[in-house]
Amino acid sequence: MSGSRRRIRRRLSVVWFGLILASGLSASLAPAVTATPLPPFDAPAPHGHHAAVHPVSGCAGNSVRPGSSMVRSVSVGGVTRRFRVHVPAFYPGTVPVPLILAYHGRAERAAAFERYTGLSGLPAVVVYPVAAPGRGGASAWQGAPYSSPRADDVGFTRAMLRDLRSRFCVDRGRTYAIGRSNGGGLVAMLACRLPADFAGFATVGAAVYQQAVAGCAHGPAISLIDFHGTADRTIAYRGGTKLGASYLSTSSWLRRWTQRAGCVDAPLVVPMNRAVDRISWPLCARPEAAVVHYRLGGGTHRWPAPIPGHSTGSVGDTVSATELIWQFFLTHPRLGSS
Repeated sequence: MSGSRRRIRRRLSVVWFGLILASGLSASLAPAVTATPLPPFDAPAPHGHHAAVHPVSGCAGNSVRPGSSMVRSVSVGGVTRRFRVHVPAFYPGTVPVPLILAYHGRAERAAAFERYTGLSGLPAVVVYPVAAPGRGGASAWQGAPYSSPRADDVGFTRAMLRDLRSRFCVDRGRTYAIGRSNGGGLVAMLACRLPADFAGFATVGAAVYQQAVAGCAHGPAISLIDFHGTADRTIAYRGGTKLGASYLSTSSWLRRWTQRAGCVDAPLVVPMNRAVDRISWPLCARPEAAVVHYRLGGGTHRWPAPIPGHSTGSVGDTVSATELIWQFFLTHPRLGSS
């Protein structure tokens, strides 16, 4: 494990375990399943945030080994879909912990996404769904012009949530979705179609195609944290087209959510450093729904993360998307959910 990942894990892990154990809850027995164990990871000490927990049927206790990873599958429209699950080392099994679904980019492996983001270092059950083959055989998510017309990744997400909530002790009020690039486009679609299933969403260099968010102008407000580099040549900050399909500019994508939250169009811009601005909309009719954007000046399409010992690379790498996303999630549970 790299020194940078160990440092991220130490910073992310402070008091979560004690808070979880203090709020113990249980529910009905989870069904037996078959899974393929993978090698364990080093995981963080506990970390967390005060809020009510909302247990699921997987909280009656089961044989899931803390610190383990496994590959699971569900059937969606007669097609077998797979996803990798990482369980944190402190996982108590009877007290709900956060659940994160993390969607990789186009033509990317879920294992690689897990590795370079360091998301498995978070004190949560983290799930890495695997995209189906799209145009040309490269993996791709629903809603993009290069995805398979048969792809039903919204249905896949519903099926995963049912399976995960029956098998693992996770909190409905702290269920989140993260997506990068094409995976970010799917997260945009989930925010439109399944807003009640998630407490918050995170997108990084998101490819949000018009077809993915059609009919999304109205609906409940959501909490969203977004990152995009102004020098991204893969998915341009100002929008563009791929394979004849238009994808939204970052400002258009964010405007949809600030309008749904009833926010005054008077963003607060706070410089994080010489390259990165944090932009938020503090004056909203729905203050429980927050929209935060990190504008990475000169940033490219890579996942924002500092590179220890290197002065080269994107100036957007002066911040850690993983750390900032986790901090955002901690402060945005879905209060009062059940």
